[in-house]
Amino acid sequence: MSDRIVMRTGEALVEGDADYLCAEPEVVIGELDGPVGHALANLIGDQVKGHTKVFAILNSDVQVKPATVMVSKVTVQDSAYTNILMGTVQAAIAHGVLDAVRAGDIPRSKVNDLGIIYSVWLDPAVLKQDKVDHEALFRVHREATAKVIRKAMRGEPTIDWLLDNQDSVEHYFHKLGVDGEL
Repeated sequence: MSDRIVMRTGEALVEGDADYLCAEPEVVIGELDGPVGHALANLIGDQVKGHTKVFAILNSDVQVKPATVMVSKVTVQDSAYTNILMGTVQAAIAHGVLDAVRAGDIPRSKVNDLGIIYSVWLDPAVLKQDKVDHEALFRVHREATAKVIRKAMRGEPTIDWLLDNQDSVEHYFHKLGVDGEL
C-alpha cells in the first residue's frame, strides 16, 4: 500500500454563540506533485477580483505547512470584510492547520509534500455587527479548521455510517420555504 495521500476531502460545521460566528469549511488535501498540487498552483496563479486566493499565514512572512490556500465562498466587495477574512479568519485557519499537524491528523513527515485547498465561508452578516467578537470568530474558525482536516484525513463520515444514517440525517435547508421559514 502506498504512503501517498493523493486526494482527501472534508466538510465541517462549527457554530458559535452569535449567528455570524459560524464556520463551514470544505477542504481538499493531497500531494503537491499530484492533482491537488496542480489545482493549488492554478488557484494561486489565477486570481479573480472578489475571490482572491491567499495562503494561510500566522502573520505576514510566516506561511504555515502544509501549504494552505484559502478560497472565499463569498464574493468579497467590502474592505471591512476583507480585513476580517484576511486577518482574524486567515490567522485562525493557519493555527487550525498547525493544530491538525500537532494532533497527528496530518503526518508531520508529510507537511512539505501536502497541499490544502481550503474553501472558507465568513458570514457576510459580520459586517452588520456593532462590535465583532474577534476572539470568538478566531476560535470558531480555528476549531472548524482542525475538525475539517481531521474528518478529511480519517475519511469521515465513513460509507458505513452514511448508509446506516442516511434516512435520519436531514439537510437543514431542505424544508425551508421560499420565505426561509421552516
